[in-house]
Amino acid sequence: MRTNRIEIKNIKGYTLAAYLELPANQKPNYYAIFAHCFSCSSNLNATKNISRSLTSHGFGVVRFDFTGLGRSEGEFLESHFSANVEDLLAVNKYITKHYEAPSLLIGHSLGGAAVIVAASKLENIKAVATIGAPATVEHVTHHFSHAINEVANKGEVEINIGGRPFKINQEFVNDFGKTDLPAITKKLRKPLLVMHAPFDRIVGIENAQELYHQAKHPKSFVSLHDADHLLMNSKHSEYVGRIIGEWVKLYFPQLENEMLSTEGEQLVAHLDLTENNFTTQLQTQKHTFIGDEPSSVGGDDFGPSPYEYLNAAIASCTAMTLKLYAERKEWDLKEVYVYISHVRKHSDELMLDVEKPGYLDHISKRLKFIGNLNDKQKQRLKEIASKCPVHKTVASEVVFDTKIIEA
Repeated sequence: MRTNRIEIKNIKGYTLAAYLELPANQKPNYYAIFAHCFSCSSNLNATKNISRSLTSHGFGVVRFDFTGLGRSEGEFLESHFSANVEDLLAVNKYITKHYEAPSLLIGHSLGGAAVIVAASKLENIKAVATIGAPATVEHVTHHFSHAINEVANKGEVEINIGGRPFKINQEFVNDFGKTDLPAITKKLRKPLLVMHAPFDRIVGIENAQELYHQAKHPKSFVSLHDADHLLMNSKHSEYVGRIIGEWVKLYFPQLENEMLSTEGEQLVAHLDLTENNFTTQLQTQKHTFIGDEPSSVGGDDFGPSPYEYLNAAIASCTAMTLKLYAERKEWDLKEVYVYISHVRKHSDELMLDVEKPGYLDHISKRLKFIGNLNDKQKQRLKEIASKCPVHKTVASEVVFDTKIIEA
């Protein structure tokens, strides 16, 4: 995955900050635009997770900040609903001109309402996905309902949303009553995926029910189980990205996604230091995945850590080796569990008599066997577990050959 920062002028001449997430090969099959939630920005972890997940499905995904939010120019009071839709149209126009016409719109919360309206105006959009979207645009006014009378009296007031101050005026308030979202949804006639958490406390599940009811087929609904409105738990946003990527395959012709060259090696790792912290795209000839560091050490926790991948390599190789051995012996091994942990331990703690005491890499491997096996068979499987190729590689001296490839 690669992230490109781009700037897009909207209808008012403001510069919108946008980010284009590309597949590892930098050659997307299709383009999608992501519209973030009310008063949020495109740097919300959920937005980044969903966008990055979609790149593994061959999409180039544009996530951008609405007027007056994030790094985009303008004032928040100019970021009323109609302006959000106009921003979407501006981004669509820019991507169509400089790359390729987008085919998919994705919207989170009020952004979900905005993508429905924008899709109704854009012939190039073939499918729409919403996440925690309201059934009416007016729903969002509950964030500032206490200030509506004050706005009428003073013209412009400051409100607090999520602990942050924003200024609003009468035009901002009035605009949320101009759009008949149910009617637009009913006439959309494009594949629509409605995703919503049953216990969403910000936008209730009844909104998903109403959107789904108004929409015409083809339409789909996916429950987000115990997710909160902002998808703060990465497992939920990653799930959303995977589901959208699979769902849209029903409506888009499937194209072969040419992978990034591994330059003749077995795997390539790519880290864009200008856009990412530790998040690293990993790719083999046929598979792509993400490596990261946990938040406890300053990472974003978008994927397993390098040592977790090392553990995974040992554990998976061990399980496969035990399968092959048990099958060859015709033993009744039905399931195998391999539990792996890596830590640094002092030689004294490990009670090792070494020439130079110090800290050593220590890998613990615990095995659980399911099947009708006697103690002798289990002990033999334990011995075989140390003979898997990856285990032997890690346990032996390895010779590295590092060279520089000119860019």
